[in-house]
Amino acid sequence: MPVRVEETTYGVPDWGVGTLWTRAGVVLAHEFAYTEVPGPSREPPASASAREIVARLRAYFVGEDTLADVVLDLGSSTPFQRAVAQALREVPRGEVVTYGELAALAGYPGAQRAVGTLCAGNRFSLIVPCHRVVSSQGIGGYGSTGVGVKRRLLDLEGVTL
Repeated sequence: MPVRVEETTYGVPDWGVGTLWTRAGVVLAHEFAYTEVPGPSREPPASASAREIVARLRAYFVGEDTLADVVLDLGSSTPFQRAVAQALREVPRGEVVTYGELAALAGYPGAQRAVGTLCAGNRFSLIVPCHRVVSSQGIGGYGSTGVGVKRRLLDLEGVTL
């Protein structure tokens, strides 16, 4: 019998609402909607593994760095995408890298545009911390959520640009 995908919605006061998709303790995707007031959440998640991941995501917002070893499903990713995701997960809280620096760290020097494309399509919000990637000329973009959210996340981590 196949293991089902578990969808968990949770709120973080003053930040927003997240949705986590897991299967057997492995994160398939995570999205976070940055809103002023969290919407309703369906809690607690059915599985202990989903509850633990949600607790770790919430802990991020109170200053803990507990996401680096959350297991992700990168099975459909290319070797480049896996290398960039891994390199980015190794950038510590409170530090930033440029798109070019991240490309080099991942073993693909000169691939900064491809790194930008990967960040724009990141399906692991916060867990693969694309907000820690900045432009060589400044903060850079942050997809549909906007630069204001990126600044707020970096401020949370003690980064001032």
